[in-house]
Amino acid sequence: MEFRFSPEDEAFRSEVRAFLAAEWGPGRDARSFTKKLAERGWLTMSWPREYGGQGAPHMRQLVYNEEMAYHRAPGQTMGADRVGPTLILFGTEEQKARFLPAIARDELTWCQGFSEPGSGSDLASLQTRAMRDGDSWVINGQKIWTSNAQRADYMILLARTDPDAPKHRGITYFLVDMRLPGITIRPLIQMTGQAGFNEVFFDDVRVPAEMVVGEVNRGWYVSTATLDFERSGIGRVIGGLRTFEEVVAYAKRTPARGRPGGTLFDHGPTRLALADIALGFQVGRLMSYRVAWMQSRGLVPNYEASMAKTFGTELHQRMARAAFTTLGLAGQLLEGHRAPLGGQVPMALLQSVSLTIAAGTSEINRNIIATRGLGLPRG
Repeated sequence: MEFRFSPEDEAFRSEVRAFLAAEWGPGRDARSFTKKLAERGWLTMSWPREYGGQGAPHMRQLVYNEEMAYHRAPGQTMGADRVGPTLILFGTEEQKARFLPAIARDELTWCQGFSEPGSGSDLASLQTRAMRDGDSWVINGQKIWTSNAQRADYMILLARTDPDAPKHRGITYFLVDMRLPGITIRPLIQMTGQAGFNEVFFDDVRVPAEMVVGEVNRGWYVSTATLDFERSGIGRVIGGLRTFEEVVAYAKRTPARGRPGGTLFDHGPTRLALADIALGFQVGRLMSYRVAWMQSRGLVPNYEASMAKTFGTELHQRMARAAFTTLGLAGQLLEGHRAPLGGQVPMALLQSVSLTIAAGTSEINRNIIATRGLGLPRG
């Protein structure tokens, strides 16, 4: 494994940082920003050139993802980092021609309809049904925890098409136009007060047969590729690094009550806790680098992606708790002039709760690590 980037990659890092300094910051519109990324070809830089990409090396993509995550910028869209790569692998030529150029231009917004009220960790037990009727599939059922469904143009959806088959079979992968009749979307208010998740209901929704991705009844195997793309990003580690650095800087300059001349950082247990988190970021960064390095060598990271995802999301939770404790009572404030760091630490703590659930729970990912990485038996 190479432990340094090429001069070309470092030059690209500088280019990305200069772009971020000029185009991104508080108050900037995320959709306008991703349009600018699309214009530069950065949204799909690692796609093959024949599909609208730049054929960029995986390590170049890693540099880009790392800088975007660190600067809290929306450097990717679901279409670019999940849907497009899945279609490149499994889509028909007609699907590729219809959707890939639009994704590369950031003209379509996507959401992911996998989880259901009774099928989250055990996704293969999903019950949403699709029945063939002439040139269409008629879909009935419900999805939940669907991020961005209220703004999405299309959904990638899993539905059961053969109820008598073993649960990992008989599932089909669909592309669903969210404007079709029979779709109802209800936002779910989270404890942050935001509505990033939704529940989506399907009542006799007719989806054209040409919107099936891959083989009928073999959609589970298509979905595992989508999930691997989702779990591979370095953003799950680096996304919390900027906040952590700001907490450390705040602790070093803020006087501690009851300790004349001392700061919050001078408290031994606090300093040790922050040092442990700092080490965690370095470990998580290298785990993510390993995934990208494997991809650059033509290898397929599977349990390695699960390792990086599990470690990164659990690190983010530990970081948020340590930061919350470091700030003391004032760290509970979400807003107002007395809220340290603009209230971002309690918000990070609230948001971190879902991180070890989304894109596969830590328990599911540990099962993948155990069975596919360590070769341990099931059961």
